[in-house]
Amino acid sequence: MILLSFDIEEFDMPFEYGRDISFEEQMAVSKEGAQRILQLLEKQGIKATFYVTANFAQHAPEIVNRIIEGGHEVASHGYFHSNFKPEHLKASKEVLEEITKTRVEGYRMARMMPVPETEIKKAGYIYNSSINPTFLPGRYNKLNEPRTYFLREGVWQLPASVSPFFRFPLFWLSFHNLPASLYRFLVKWTCKKDGYLNVYFHPWEFMPIGPKEKYNFPGYVTKNTDGKMMERLEQFILWAKKRNYTFVRTKDFIHNIVLQISIPIANDASTVCLQHY
Repeated sequence: MILLSFDIEEFDMPFEYGRDISFEEQMAVSKEGAQRILQLLEKQGIKATFYVTANFAQHAPEIVNRIIEGGHEVASHGYFHSNFKPEHLKASKEVLEEITKTRVEGYRMARMMPVPETEIKKAGYIYNSSINPTFLPGRYNKLNEPRTYFLREGVWQLPASVSPFFRFPLFWLSFHNLPASLYRFLVKWTCKKDGYLNVYFHPWEFMPIGPKEKYNFPGYVTKNTDGKMMERLEQFILWAKKRNYTFVRTKDFIHNIVLQISIPIANDASTVCLQHY
């Protein structure tokens, strides 16, 4: 199974590289990128999960409702992409549920930063996909975390997929920069070991975000973006479908695979790991 997901937020990434960008431009880039993603998913007939900030949803409810109308899942990506308070967990969930008229069950913290699990549970989420269990200098050092799904503080944790053994990350940067054949090899290896792939992208990856002078992004960020990203993802989907991989929404994976497993839990603080790491 492939859990394809997209983090839909106001496009504030240029701030990380010393570039100012108006909120209007942030929204315009993310809205157009999200529409391109939805067109591709509709063309290929597959479903995905969209982690959406409440701020984006409030300023682009038509995009969020199109996600729901397409049969996709809407989960929370916080209230704002660059500002977090514990109370945002519940508030963002309520905003998304009001706009979509559907239950929001999942959460992913902006930039995969740490988030208090007890607060996620209090806010009413069933699962959290905010862990990248790898080492990236200056960003993550999560080698102590399980590679595959597990239960912590009463919340199901669904880490982003990394390869077995040496934990090579399979997220968006790898998808852009690795040769397609090597990336697919790592996907096959990971799926054979774990039974699934959990991978995420952003709408701005499907937009013209280069050259460097535009947003000051390094080449490894802008490589294979815009039309090349559209083609690259479509070819990956076709490759996966040909090999009988199934694309599923994250909440369906949690309900049909995880919650059906009967295990004794001593208390909410238990950490129960269900697969080999």
